[in-house]
Amino acid sequence: MDELWDCTVVGGGAAGLSAALVLGRARRHTLLLDAGGQSNRVAEGIGGLLGQDGRPPADFYALGRDELAAYPAVEPRAETATGAKRTDEGFGLALTDGTRVRTRTLLLATGSDYEPPAIPGVADRWGRSVFHCPFCHGWKVRERALGVLDGAASGAERALLLKAWSDDVTLLTGGPAQLDAADMARLDAAGIAVEQRPVAALHGPGAELESIEFEDGSELRCAGLMVPAPMHGRTALADQLGAKLADPNPVFVAALAVDAMYRTTTPGLFAAGDVAGEMPSVANAVAAGSKAAAMVVRELTQPG
Repeated sequence: MDELWDCTVVGGGAAGLSAALVLGRARRHTLLLDAGGQSNRVAEGIGGLLGQDGRPPADFYALGRDELAAYPAVEPRAETATGAKRTDEGFGLALTDGTRVRTRTLLLATGSDYEPPAIPGVADRWGRSVFHCPFCHGWKVRERALGVLDGAASGAERALLLKAWSDDVTLLTGGPAQLDAADMARLDAAGIAVEQRPVAALHGPGAELESIEFEDGSELRCAGLMVPAPMHGRTALADQLGAKLADPNPVFVAALAVDAMYRTTTPGLFAAGDVAGEMPSVANAVAAGSKAAAMVVRELTQPG
């Protein structure tokens, strides 16, 4: 409890590792708390990250931790914080091992949890042939029969976007389509079929998708399915510190409100990556962690 850290980074995913690297290179006394649990570990490989394209997420995180070993100012611990409070020095944290931490600033990179549809077969294929982000996963299922499961008005936009990866795209609304005449015309012009029958299950060997079964027992050939998966930021610590949430949107049900400098509404508390409503991808999380850490260094060296 006697040691006072310049910054404690909570979360060892892409944003947290990136932030710790910047802080270490700036010689800021940094504690990195990493208990694992990154939401993209189920993915076969990282998509669209320069120099790391296709690398399994677990390998990517291991490489990041290895790089941090070159910076003595950074201490990684396989722990996380269970409680947080404001102090005269900054913040006090309670860790899972029972110890307490004093830190001048706090950077949350705790990520988010996804909520894909509770349809039989989705969970077995999540992050592989069933996905929420075509920029991350579309390349793996390119030029095959693809589907978009979305009964809301956003379904048309998602289906049109997925056409970048395949000419064979079907929009599955799971019931009467909530689309106006203009949306239907755009889909028709793009050659996108609209299927309104309720979906019962997904089928295929292992994590592969081969077909979608409807409630009437018929099936549609499909190799990849894009689904809505609202994200819930892991904001428990921020809640304890009084930080405000951003307004919910179709992607993020709960994310922290941050300004252009990655500051939350609680002084000294920063947030980066999914928990701050960043467009979900490893590339964006790396960039956000780097920028947020630079803002922490600025605050530490230029207080007030």
